[in-house]
Amino acid sequence: MKIVVIGGTGLIGSKLVAKLGEHGHEAVPAAPSTGVNTLTGEGLAQVLEGADVVIDVANSPSFEEKAVMEFFKTSTGNVLKAEAEAGVRHHVGISIVGTERLPENGYFRAKIAQEELIKASGIPYSLVHATQFMEFVAAIADEGTWDDGKVHIAPVAWQPIAADDVAAILARTAIGAPLNTRIDIAGPDEYRMDEFFRKALAARGDTREVVTDEHARYFGSELTERSLVPIGEATLGELHYDAWYAAQAK
Repeated sequence: MKIVVIGGTGLIGSKLVAKLGEHGHEAVPAAPSTGVNTLTGEGLAQVLEGADVVIDVANSPSFEEKAVMEFFKTSTGNVLKAEAEAGVRHHVGISIVGTERLPENGYFRAKIAQEELIKASGIPYSLVHATQFMEFVAAIADEGTWDDGKVHIAPVAWQPIAADDVAAILARTAIGAPLNTRIDIAGPDEYRMDEFFRKALAARGDTREVVTDEHARYFGSELTERSLVPIGEATLGELHYDAWYAAQAK
């Protein structure tokens, strides 16, 4: 099976290409470095020739509200148009658990707009909503650091997932029949977000104080108890945070 991975050289995309290749599929990474530009459409027709499935894990280079909306609308629109012309039979997209619960967040709104394009395309699809990646713990702590040098984190539910698990679930989804709906995926353990960051930063030797702050914002959005975790059924990854972090430190 030929599977094209849009954003195939990034964190998730590179893992996807490797996993799919290990299982005998023709996994083709599509990114500017491989001659494919989804914003201009350059190289799309060529890379999608003969493709059975497309997995789109491309991300915007800018998180500025207008830029991220433009990226996902333009990139996804071009990809879907090229897929229709190439006869692609399954489109797999990745999004974020809780997008619909934080509509004031510009990045989440852009992901919702992307999903609407996918649903309206007429191409059979599967959407995978993931919780935050374990790989982003340091960046999230930096985002939550105030001028006082302390990390302000809300005491809400938190269930991070490892990128390896995300890639494995995306790969399984891609080679299966289109779901024409979404699934939620998360790590195997649920934590209190503030307690998690307190322990995670200490394990990294990061001496910043983690302050429990119910009004702390997550990339501009104030959180409720279950803003960032699945509500209802979810597919869980296998990698626990402590084991994952220990493996990264080797």
